[in-house]
Amino acid sequence: MANMPQDVGKEAVQAKGWIGAHKWLILRRISQLGILAAFVAGPWFGLWIVKGNLAYSYTLDVLPLTDPYILLQSMISGVTPETVAVIGVAIVLVFYALVGGRVYCSWVCPVNMVTDAASWLRRKLGIRGASHAARSTRYWILALTLILPLITGGIVWELVNPVSIMFRGIVFSMGLAWILILAIFLFDLLVSRDGWCGHYCPVGAFYSLLSNHAVVRVTAINREACDDCMDCFNVCPEPQVIKPALKGAPKGIGPVITGNQCTNCGRCIDVCAVDVFQFGNRYSKASTSGLGSAENYSKHTV
Repeated sequence: MANMPQDVGKEAVQAKGWIGAHKWLILRRISQLGILAAFVAGPWFGLWIVKGNLAYSYTLDVLPLTDPYILLQSMISGVTPETVAVIGVAIVLVFYALVGGRVYCSWVCPVNMVTDAASWLRRKLGIRGASHAARSTRYWILALTLILPLITGGIVWELVNPVSIMFRGIVFSMGLAWILILAIFLFDLLVSRDGWCGHYCPVGAFYSLLSNHAVVRVTAINREACDDCMDCFNVCPEPQVIKPALKGAPKGIGPVITGNQCTNCGRCIDVCAVDVFQFGNRYSKASTSGLGSAENYSKHTV
């Protein structure tokens, strides 16, 4: 029997304890705050663990990391990248190709903490209304951000990118950045469930394209135990990716969540009281059976 959205995770807390029902959420917050701490340690305390920003950084003066989305926009605008930037992109691309590009959204992006807070409060207040913008809208915005550098000769998106603005605000002083962050929070809270990340953000759209063949996946390995409580659907920022893996057995679809919009946030694992989900890989039990069908099933049944 389906639970109310306000009650998401209550059964999991009873079954696994509070920490067990929030394990992956806690680890994500440690990751996000830890990354921010590594960046601010330099300008705040003179401890230069990481130099740079989320677009381009040096860790311990050894490891270069470059945002492939930013570099692509730079190249389109006419900039020739330095060798070290290309090396940094290669490292990032290999990492995200293995673990799933949208882990950036749930494990790195600071804006995720804002949108998660809005989603949590939205459930607690029982707010149901939502806009009906297609999730494909973010891909149209992504295309626009790649066309504008060609026309203008500059990375136009970075002028309004909430991720970059919030990062600079945290490091140097929020100032007017609070207005943009508050606007995203209120939009997700009052207008559209998971509206910014799920429908409009081109950064998430770009990184989803790196997830098509990622090895690390959430799997509904114990889907026979599902009691239809709906907690996983209510907590997931991309609920359309769950149904094929969870309910696709009669169609020969394997238990692996193959949708490239999945952020590997692990909240479906946390909130499931009967442990239907776990982290695995795309080759997990019966995952290759009906892989193409799973993607097709997702498009036509959700």
